[in-house]
Amino acid sequence: MHPKAIILVGGPSRGTRFRPLSLNVPKPLFPVAGKPIISHHIAALSKVEGLKEILLIGFFEDSVFSSFLQDAAREYPNLHIRYLREYQSLGTAGGLYHFRDEILRGNPDQVFVLNADVACTFPLNAMKKAHEGHRGLCTILGTKVPRDSANNFGCLVAKPDTNEVLHYVEKPETFISNLISCGVYLFDCAIFDEIRKSLENKKENVETDIYGKEVFQDGNKLRLEQDLLRPLAQSRKLFVYETKDFWRQIKTAGSAVPVNGLYLEQVLQSTPEKLAKNTPGGPEIVGAVYIHPTARIDPNAKLGPNVSIGPNVVVGKGTRIRDSIILDNVDIKQNACILHAIIGWDSKVGCWSRVEGTPPSAHNSTAVTKNGLKIQSVTILGKEVSVKDETIIRNCIVLPHKELKTSCENEIVM
Repeated sequence: MHPKAIILVGGPSRGTRFRPLSLNVPKPLFPVAGKPIISHHIAALSKVEGLKEILLIGFFEDSVFSSFLQDAAREYPNLHIRYLREYQSLGTAGGLYHFRDEILRGNPDQVFVLNADVACTFPLNAMKKAHEGHRGLCTILGTKVPRDSANNFGCLVAKPDTNEVLHYVEKPETFISNLISCGVYLFDCAIFDEIRKSLENKKENVETDIYGKEVFQDGNKLRLEQDLLRPLAQSRKLFVYETKDFWRQIKTAGSAVPVNGLYLEQVLQSTPEKLAKNTPGGPEIVGAVYIHPTARIDPNAKLGPNVSIGPNVVVGKGTRIRDSIILDNVDIKQNACILHAIIGWDSKVGCWSRVEGTPPSAHNSTAVTKNGLKIQSVTILGKEVSVKDETIIRNCIVLPHKELKTSCENEIVM
């Protein structure tokens, strides 16, 4: 028995809520805890027994993932990792069906499907064991969220004793359940017959306008959640495996900061040698901190908890950084303070400056503004932003190539 795996990476028309960071790097390749987001998916998949091939499916240009695939091949020599490009958006299930011959090549018995924009511990072997116990067509990874945020996700109603899903609704208008889909699935390969049925059903329901033209012209655009999981639940072929570990969506740019912290804590528990330690003559480290080997940190700086420092970063004397991501080639001068923030590539933060956000409050919230006002959240500086000395930037999103000479608060700086 050998499974395959698919990571759905989306495309450039997605990720608009991830701006300004997605202006310079595709969201699936944005670094959290020192590695691109989908590297965490691949690391988990590499531990699945018998899994030898991972396919990335999306509609980015082929060149976008070429460097990443080369690095992944060196890190995981026993895995064959490829990118399959859709030439138009086919929907999450449509993309799977379009590449069904590639997915089924080698006769895998099961297929993992992971959305690129989720972060969790990925308990894939436990999912696989549960799936083989009930032999439904699909096992979906689920988790419980606060009642007031449940309707932002796909909600499941399941039998407590068998975990059979009785009802699935994508983003319901009223409360149904606080058990939600995590965007991680395990399918039997017979699922392609179900996708074909859904595709045929969708084409049969095409309406025409008064001129006889089809109103629904994109018959191949199938959504995994709405067009496939709901019929599977109705036919009693869908089961859920509930995880008690952390789970977050990565929708907005600010959501990368709590995800960074969760992954760093996971590394601290499993492989603490990969993280920075307090050493004589080194900076003060608090909690989980990742520092790239090429970064230069002044011994009088204080970092952590939940901080990632990228390549070629320079951190000056007396600087304080916590709950933040510092990207490549950033220069932070002495006595600066960075809290709950993302500092973009090649940016500069002056002496005695303060770049500060607030911890995200709502569970997996994707909103950036409310009633025309900037919501209190993580502060984000895009690429090549310069913050002058003794300047305070609080709760702001700053687009690339800006020079900030005066303090600002609760703004989106265009």
